[in-house]
Amino acid sequence: MNWDSYPSQILENAVREFSKLPGVGKKTALRLVLFLLKQEKNDVLSFAESLRSLSEDIVYCKSCHNISDSELCDICASPKRDHSTVCVVENIKDVMAIENTQQYFGVYHVLGGIISPMDGIGPDDLTVKPLQSRVKLGLAKELIFALPTTMEGDTTNFYLYRKFKDSDVKITTLARGVAIGDELEYADELTLGRSLINRLPFETTL
Repeated sequence: MNWDSYPSQILENAVREFSKLPGVGKKTALRLVLFLLKQEKNDVLSFAESLRSLSEDIVYCKSCHNISDSELCDICASPKRDHSTVCVVENIKDVMAIENTQQYFGVYHVLGGIISPMDGIGPDDLTVKPLQSRVKLGLAKELIFALPTTMEGDTTNFYLYRKFKDSDVKITTLARGVAIGDELEYADELTLGRSLINRLPFETTL
């Protein structure tokens, strides 16, 4: 079959949009679109509504920058969390991975990425300034660096350390139970949980 020839412009448009997703080629996109065509109309409309809501209704927590349904995410709004301990992570997937360990009871700060010159991502592209504000206001007593154990993650850790080393905040990092080069989302819950509990002063890793 010629994958550039479609019997319907509507079908082609849908395939083109699906093929923009990571790891989805035109063949897979076509299979997904044809699957949706076989579903009940209400199911397809519900699927479309969830995507619309994702684009228009989702917000970012004003405190930690995690994805949320309201101005404050459930974690930041909870009085049961230790708001003086802030775990600094790359993205929402890391928040989910750490929460799944059920070993951490502080709050988070989502950077929205890590420093990566090769990808054109610098410090100004991250939520560093809001983190500085949290520290200056005395809201954070400890920063836990929980970034990927990669060159980019270590670069970001060191950049943040230099930003905060002269402040009163305690700076720690995960124990090396997480293998070098690993992303947090792929670490098993037990290992990640122990790495949090046995966290180290960041200076000892330099």
